[in-house]
Amino acid sequence: MTPRTLLALALALTACDGAKPPPASETPTKTPPAGGETKAPPTPASAPSPLADPSAVAAIGKPAPDFTLATADGKTVKLSDLRGKTVVLEWFNPECPFVKAAHDAGPLKELAARTTAASPTVAWLAINSGAPGKQGHGAEVNLAAAKTWSLAHPILLDETGAVGHAYGATNTPHMYIVDAEGALVYRGGLDNAPMGEPDGGTRVALFEDALAAVLAGKPVTTADTRAWGCTVKYAK
Repeated sequence: MTPRTLLALALALTACDGAKPPPASETPTKTPPAGGETKAPPTPASAPSPLADPSAVAAIGKPAPDFTLATADGKTVKLSDLRGKTVVLEWFNPECPFVKAAHDAGPLKELAARTTAASPTVAWLAINSGAPGKQGHGAEVNLAAAKTWSLAHPILLDETGAVGHAYGATNTPHMYIVDAEGALVYRGGLDNAPMGEPDGGTRVALFEDALAAVLAGKPVTTADTRAWGCTVKYAK
C-alpha cells in the first residue's frame, strides 16, 4: 500500500472509535429522600436471547445459528423463515468510515439491489450489533443511512450483540453467506481492498466470488477470510 493509503486507513480507524454520549434522559439524577436513605433501583429482567439456541456458535459448513431480530423500521425477521433462499448477512455500522466508503462509491454501492434483482432467491440482511450509546446505534440513524444509500433490504438491530458474537462478527463490514439449506458457507471480508486499496495491487472480490459460486451450485473455494473495517461496537 502507498503511504497516502496507509495514512487514510489510519485516519479511518481513528474515526471508527467515535461514540456518542447517552441522551440525558438515560442518566437521570434523582434527589435522595429527606431521611437520607436511598433505595437501589430494581434490576431489570434480562431480555430474551434473539438466538433460538443461545449457546450456538457459527461454523463454516454447519447450520447457521437461527435468530429473530427487530428491524430499524419496526418489523421482525427470523432467519429460518428464509430457508430455501441464499441469505447474505452484512454486518453494518452506518457511521463507520469503511462502511461509508463501501456504500458511497465502493463495492457495496447498489450491490444488494443489483444482486437481489438478478437473483430473486437471494435475501440480503444488514445487521447492526452496536450497543446503545455506541457509534452507529439507533433506529433513526440506520433508517437515515438506508435512505441515503437507497437500501431496500432490512437493517436488523442486534443491540445485545448476541447474534454478532454467535457469528464471530468482528468488523464492519463483515460478510456472511447462508445457503438455501441453512448452512454457513462464507464468512469474511468483502474483498482484499480496505478503502479501495487492494492488498497486493489486484482486487479480489472475495465475497462476490463466493456468492457467485453458491448461486451456481458450486463449492466456495475460499470460505473463511479476514474481514477489515471498524470493530463491531459491542457493549462488551
